[in-house]
Amino acid sequence: MIRLEQVTFRYDDMVMEFDAHFPNGSLTAIIGPSGSGKSTLLNLIAGFEAPAAGRIVINGRDMAGLPPPSRPISMIFQDNNVFAHLDVWQNVAIGVAPSLNLTPTQRDSVGEALQQVGIAALRHRKPGEISGGERQRIAIARALLRDRPVLLLDEPFAALGPGLRNDMLDLVIGLQRARGTTVLMVSHQPEDARYAASHTAFMRDGRIVALRPTKEFFAAHDISGLAEYLGGLE
Repeated sequence: MIRLEQVTFRYDDMVMEFDAHFPNGSLTAIIGPSGSGKSTLLNLIAGFEAPAAGRIVINGRDMAGLPPPSRPISMIFQDNNVFAHLDVWQNVAIGVAPSLNLTPTQRDSVGEALQQVGIAALRHRKPGEISGGERQRIAIARALLRDRPVLLLDEPFAALGPGLRNDMLDLVIGLQRARGTTVLMVSHQPEDARYAASHTAFMRDGRIVALRPTKEFFAAHDISGLAEYLGGLE
């Protein structure tokens, strides 16, 4: 479980306040207007930002003072951070061995990760020779290798068309269910929440206005600002 207990973060003149818990093994979509604090929320959980007050607790452990590499988290961004001079296999392997000097066990793990995300046949290709969706599969394969209980997705599929985006969501759903990973996914597409998420959160003005099971969330009429937000996207 991820718990945010009266977490406060200040950005310029804006004060963000988070108080929520995300169940173990859930896939939660986080939607809301630009500037509402969605990416900041993920960065606080990952340790890239530090709260002014409050606690962030993951699986019973307070994250205070822990740098990002020490947290039980993998994070995937819209910029998939692949290295143009490395092939697909190397781009995945560098996630566990920056020197690329892998043990036999690590080599086997890289091969399994490539197979799981469907890019084993592309292992010798360079990033410039594959599609945007295939480059995002590299990032997902790296996350598999890290095998952390929490996966944070900061709009990694935003640049993809609807069909390819759903393919990526199917991949995340399958891996999440197989491993019991807790996933938080920021998206500007409410359709992503309806398609993939067990829970959906709506953010506005630096606060989580609502966090509910997805079917209940989209059937609700009492979530302040949600109707206006959804209407503005049409």
